[in-house]
Amino acid sequence: MFVCHVALQGCLTLSGVPYGINADTGGHITYLLELACASARDPAIDRIDIITRGFADAKLGMRFDAQCAEAQGKIRLVRLDDGDPSYLPKEALHERHAELCEAFLAYLNDLDRKPDIIHAHYADAGILARKAKEELGIPYVFTGHSLGAVKREVNGGADASLHTRIAVEERALALADAVIASSRDEAEAQYAHYDSIEAGRIRVIPPGCDLTRFESAQPTDKVRADLAHFLRDPAKPILLAIARPVRKKNLLGLVEAYAGDPKLQDSANLVVVAGCRSLLGDLETECREVVQELIEAVDRHDLYGKVAYPKHHDPADIPAYYALARESGGVFVNPALNEPFGLTLLEAAASRLPVVATDSGGPNDIVERCSNGELVCPRDPQAIATACRDIVTDRRKWIRYATAGVKAVAAYDWTAHRDQYHRLLHELTGPLERAPHWDRILICDIDNTLLGDREALHEFLTWQAEQSGHIALGIATGRSFHSAQAILAAEGVPTPDFIISSVGTRIHWYDRDERCFSEDEGWRRRVENAWQENTVREVTERLRLRQQALLEQHSGKASFFIDQHDPEDIRRAFRKAGMRVEIVASHGRYLDILSEGAGKGPAVVHVADELSLTQSRVVVAGDSGNDVTMLRACPFPIVVGNASDGLAQDPSLSHAYLAKGCYAAGVLEGVRHYQARGSW
Repeated sequence: MFVCHVALQGCLTLSGVPYGINADTGGHITYLLELACASARDPAIDRIDIITRGFADAKLGMRFDAQCAEAQGKIRLVRLDDGDPSYLPKEALHERHAELCEAFLAYLNDLDRKPDIIHAHYADAGILARKAKEELGIPYVFTGHSLGAVKREVNGGADASLHTRIAVEERALALADAVIASSRDEAEAQYAHYDSIEAGRIRVIPPGCDLTRFESAQPTDKVRADLAHFLRDPAKPILLAIARPVRKKNLLGLVEAYAGDPKLQDSANLVVVAGCRSLLGDLETECREVVQELIEAVDRHDLYGKVAYPKHHDPADIPAYYALARESGGVFVNPALNEPFGLTLLEAAASRLPVVATDSGGPNDIVERCSNGELVCPRDPQAIATACRDIVTDRRKWIRYATAGVKAVAAYDWTAHRDQYHRLLHELTGPLERAPHWDRILICDIDNTLLGDREALHEFLTWQAEQSGHIALGIATGRSFHSAQAILAAEGVPTPDFIISSVGTRIHWYDRDERCFSEDEGWRRRVENAWQENTVREVTERLRLRQQALLEQHSGKASFFIDQHDPEDIRRAFRKAGMRVEIVASHGRYLDILSEGAGKGPAVVHVADELSLTQSRVVVAGDSGNDVTMLRACPFPIVVGNASDGLAQDPSLSHAYLAKGCYAAGVLEGVRHYQARGSW
């Protein structure tokens, strides 16, 4: 396969990238180069071209000139000549779209073979990829990296430049064959601001990260000396923040949180590593203003001797800062107003340093997956301070979070990312599959049903591949659609034929012709029409139910923690308020309130009706309380051997097959039982 990447922003080179030289030369380049290197190690990829914009600049040098191509093995870097030799920041690239599109088409037409697929990074690159699709029919995938609509929301509005950027993003998204998001938050919350992208074309593939230099990092004498200039008691635990000094990183909010908590000041020092600077006047305007505000806040609150903000650091110093914070028993803090992904959180995790992170963006996924810290509202200084203080003063909690951080190395591995990414590329470029003629349906829950034993999963998938021509494979899960899609892809499960998600309140069908999912709008309307948002809010607030994360809430479903509440009391409270709902409790912890008539059971019936199959053609498998309605509704249910919530003793499930095997082995055991009986 021949993959062509397009990335126009910043100073891109195959080696020695001058990171931080300007606002556009940052993390997206690291991602692109590491992805390209990981892709090149796959024998199925025989060529990778990276297309960027050429320029010559007195300050940046001639190495980025359009005539300066580069190559390393399978990877080739090509710089487009758009007729303007000056460096252009991302805010000005839209002025050169016509010339860049012309140069890109000229590059493509000069090739001895066309790329199989184009991968566009950032909005302006998406315009070039869209043009190539319109003119030459080459499919493309799009990675936004950082979205203008999110910046607009954080800033509380947009100037003309930001409006232009958002319009460009809309055009790039409109024809993309798939959009790659790094986190569930990006897929479900950030892209929700755009009209031109449907949920079914977004794929969540967490990026890989090379974390080896952080795993073995140790403090250095240089870093100790740099901080000794600032700190009165350098042996205290360190609250460490590492970020560019721009407003969205909310570094001033962190200083204010620290300043407002005297107990935290007594317990820990604050270290803010905010880029390198000589004279303040040499910094870009926003960076200069933020640094000045930080210095003034330290002075205003008289934090001298407690706060360090070193002026310079080498790249090798960053792992040492994490290591010193770990050695001190400290915490890494990312208080950004919104963080699209959160690479620094993974670096901290690999360094075995607990984290306190913004609950807006990618950190939701990282902390949920790695369990290595706590999430806070970035606009709540007290919450930031309290989370930091609780961790540095509770040694057991600190050790638990520090130990859990090692999961990050395995969870965000480049090989795993590449394999998922390449499966998507092959799905988008391979021959169209013939529509199967299904006469049966198998529907499985995900967690602790289909997943939980990889060896058993492999055996199940081998069987399923042999049956896929006549047995539709469906998923029914409490997870959201994107969360379900992401975990299935991460475990190597082929794209299912449909996904029932969010405890049966959403259904998505896989469209083989379009190679993406499409939402069942009829089912969504049915769920939403029965939902009374105000009544739900009033009743749950009166009962003082503790809400799950915002991503778990949507029209038709409200999710809480059950704590000490009795589900029957909650049902009575809703009946008294004149609203009928479905109450689903599971794992002794989770509580979902659904629209009347929603849930996994009704959703399974709807799916069978849509496929014109009777319930006698459906087998379902589950393990917990949120599977009960579908297990009850179907004549051929399977309860896996590791089931919880008393499913094996539930008299309403006396017709179920109780498997001895656990996870996917139990599913396969149950399926073979029903097949052997001749009942399915």
